[in-house]
Amino acid sequence: MFKRTGTALAVTAAAGLVLAGCSSSDDTDAEATASGEAAAGGDITLAAFNGWDESIATSLLWQNILNDKGYNASVDYADAAVGFQGIADGDYDILTDVWLPLTHAAYLEEFGDDMEEVGAWFDSAALTVAVNADAPIDSLDELAANADEFDNRIVGIEAGAGLTATVKDATIPGYGLEELDFVTSSTPAMLSELDKATTDGENIVVTLWEPHWAYGAYDLKNLEDPEGTLGEAENIVTYSRTGFGEEFPEVTGWLADFTMEADLLYDLENELNGADSADREQIVADWVAANQEWVDSLTA
Repeated sequence: MFKRTGTALAVTAAAGLVLAGCSSSDDTDAEATASGEAAAGGDITLAAFNGWDESIATSLLWQNILNDKGYNASVDYADAAVGFQGIADGDYDILTDVWLPLTHAAYLEEFGDDMEEVGAWFDSAALTVAVNADAPIDSLDELAANADEFDNRIVGIEAGAGLTATVKDATIPGYGLEELDFVTSSTPAMLSELDKATTDGENIVVTLWEPHWAYGAYDLKNLEDPEGTLGEAENIVTYSRTGFGEEFPEVTGWLADFTMEADLLYDLENELNGADSADREQIVADWVAANQEWVDSLTA
């Protein structure tokens, strides 16, 4: 929202000129606004999900782009439930990481009336249960019988994540895996265990998703899901708070047209992987400079 201030001029002889000037300026502003060419500006807060690398990467990317275009963009980090609540309450403006139709369906049912769909930017996302590539099984229906090969554990991510709910409510009962210990704590903790197991040559089962940089960093395979408990390929969709599209039509248009190929996303995620939060903005700035032509096309 813009605020304008003016100075009252007391020179009577110049009043007519002042009024004429203001009228001309107002007309110009109105024409610019009507044509979608209003000057950039305003505060925009993007919500990024803790532990979700594509959420962090795309939020930081758009923060860089929007700041370059004259906006004052910032990124706040939150768990999924807090992120959705914040968008619905108007505390956040943009959320780039809504997985549909399955993973975040419950959040959309709860908060969707107070959010605005902007557009899908990735159309082949998938929830997965992955193992090291040389593990002795290839399918989820083999896991119960071979649970001891994996220390009777499935290593998950955050307890409140949609992926966690899907594995708990559908995958585990669907394949009789109730006797396995389903460990949930955080995505970084899961990745730490994955790194250690693959380094030590041990078997491990983790809940994961695509796109994710881990598929480029480790030799993994997704366990087949013949019962379809993890759902089909999903879209990753950007949402905004109610009213954002009307207030920021230019930004909404850019985000509506935004798409990103997996190789570019993995490249950015890998650059950010393991970096201190204080270094993230500079890492993204360097990445943008190295991919300037593509980045410029997002707002062309």
